[in-house]
Amino acid sequence: MNKFVVIPKEDKSVTMTIRIDRSLQEKYNRLSNSTNRSRNELISMALQYALENMEVKEDDEGEEE
Repeated sequence: MNKFVVIPKEDKSVTMTIRIDRSLQEKYNRLSNSTNRSRNELISMALQYALENMEVKEDDEGEEE
């Protein structure tokens, strides 16, 4: 008899709590409703986009004018 083998699903997500302005939450609520995507999904997409398109500038201290 063949066994029914279940392999545990790898969960790569974590729960994070952040504080944001109420106006930003309302914008994500509207975007969520209009795109049929969850706020969580939209915020995750925005965070990923920000990381991929971010430029970190070096501190200007120590530079001569």
